[in-house]
Amino acid sequence: MAAAPPVCYHGAMTKKECEDLLGKKNKDGAYLIRDSETIQGAMCLCVYKNKVVYTYRLLQAHTGNYTLLTAGGVQETFFKTLDDLIRHYKRRNQGLAMHLRHSVKRKTAMVIRPPQPPPPDDDDPDYENSPDYVEVLPC
Repeated sequence: MAAAPPVCYHGAMTKKECEDLLGKKNKDGAYLIRDSETIQGAMCLCVYKNKVVYTYRLLQAHTGNYTLLTAGGVQETFFKTLDDLIRHYKRRNQGLAMHLRHSVKRKTAMVIRPPQPPPPDDDDPDYENSPDYVEVLPC
């Protein structure tokens, strides 16, 4: 079973909505995670500092680990969970414009649904139950 997303994860949210929400908080180090508007499956870690929102692309590797997209030549650091990543970037001098200090929590609970199997394809006949199905045995 997948772990619940952290309370700072807001899901689908526009850049403007994010900037408005962090601006209302008006605290250096306020942060949240939202879905990327431009890259399917990516997320953004957004951090507020001096009335500016800094956005970092957050990716999930095929292994399931998370990392922030880094500049060329900078070693990527992978984290098992988003909570681990957040814990790491709460420390000072980890490469962000401002270390994470104030989580901006979402107002509503996130519903996590397990992936659903695709609906049956009517164009794809069930060959195993067809009289034309032949089981091939090894020689």
